[in-house]
Amino acid sequence: MLLYENLGINDAGHLTIGGMDTIDLAAEYGDPLYVMDEDQIRRNCRTYIDAMTKYLPEGSRPLYAGKALCFKGLYPIIDGEGFSADVVSPGEIYTAIAGGFDPAKLYYHGTAKTDWDINYALDNNIGYFIVDNYNELEALDKIASERGLIQNILLRITVGIDPHTQEKINTGRIDSQFGVAVDTGQAAEFVRRSRELRNVRLMGYHSHIGSQIFEIQPFLDQVDKLMDFALEMRERFDFTAGIFNLGGGFGVQYTELDQPISIEDNIRQLGEHLNARCRETGFPLPKILLEPGRSIVANAGVTLYKTTGVKEIDGYLNYVTVDGGMTDNIRFALYKADYTMVNASRITQPRSYLCTVAGRCCESGDRIAEDILLQKPERDDIIAVLGTGAYNYSMASNYNRVPKPAMVMVSGGRSRLVIRAQTFEDMIACEL
Repeated sequence: MLLYENLGINDAGHLTIGGMDTIDLAAEYGDPLYVMDEDQIRRNCRTYIDAMTKYLPEGSRPLYAGKALCFKGLYPIIDGEGFSADVVSPGEIYTAIAGGFDPAKLYYHGTAKTDWDINYALDNNIGYFIVDNYNELEALDKIASERGLIQNILLRITVGIDPHTQEKINTGRIDSQFGVAVDTGQAAEFVRRSRELRNVRLMGYHSHIGSQIFEIQPFLDQVDKLMDFALEMRERFDFTAGIFNLGGGFGVQYTELDQPISIEDNIRQLGEHLNARCRETGFPLPKILLEPGRSIVANAGVTLYKTTGVKEIDGYLNYVTVDGGMTDNIRFALYKADYTMVNASRITQPRSYLCTVAGRCCESGDRIAEDILLQKPERDDIIAVLGTGAYNYSMASNYNRVPKPAMVMVSGGRSRLVIRAQTFEDMIACEL
């Protein structure tokens, strides 16, 4: 029921996270409330660092994917654990640097970088651009030339692998909006052109096949496709890629139906497969980059809501309404994402009340879950949604003029505010 090692039940019969009573946290900081467990984040980071150090070529490293959760107080944590970082916008660049992160360790993604975006990244001495398309390649070379510098790049290529994940988080197919396809021959031309330009320095390839992938085989297939492509490019253009960036995508457990995976074992299998292919082909071992985001922060987070009502429609269904919803967790409305939910106030009672949990927005699609079992709630109970560390705060909005919630970090039996709750004044601060 609790899914994660950092969750528990105390003597009061309340849900705890990192040993701290969630009912007390909601009372102290208000609700809705995002709660993040710093110690769990650090454990997740160390799983990657230890496994990559043990099983992958020297110089391989993880890049934290900020799109999963981005706020300045997070960057000192991932920096302290030895991570570099993946950023996808000038706003993420700004946030990382504001958090004290070294811009030389930032890798800048994005499908639609404007000239302004490129200049902003160069102003801030970004370590790498992940170049998505021809237009970006030409624009970056031109702007770098005007500045008299040479920018390190990886080319984003699409390797044509369908990992059978959710449609909206599948990024590896030939017809993806991301990157340049290998199977059409266009990726080879992408390499050829990048080698002709004088103000970009090609270092290797990036490929991302999707998210929430629970099998290792798609990643092994990805390594094979990258290796075959790299061998062809060495033969045709005398370029030996020194970096393979495999993106992210390891699945995380959201419900009891999800089978937990071993990240360490996945990385071990990746390393063994890569080593075998390099021995077989004589290709020098490339450094491997991975871009975990969800698997760093998802299980470190819970969201706490207050129950505002229980509505029973005889012969149909039961609704439990809460004081948050699609403004702070859009994923169910977007693609029916499943979560585990519990009544944190009555967690020792049976989960026997079948209900749909709906939010506060004036929108019939504002739901967090449908047809789930909860400990039967009463008004003012605290409902906890588990595994919300990723893609909740980062996708939050002010729809219906609902302010964004606060975020609290817990560690070692203490809590601290890391993002204050948004006020009405904050929402209109840019309005003239």
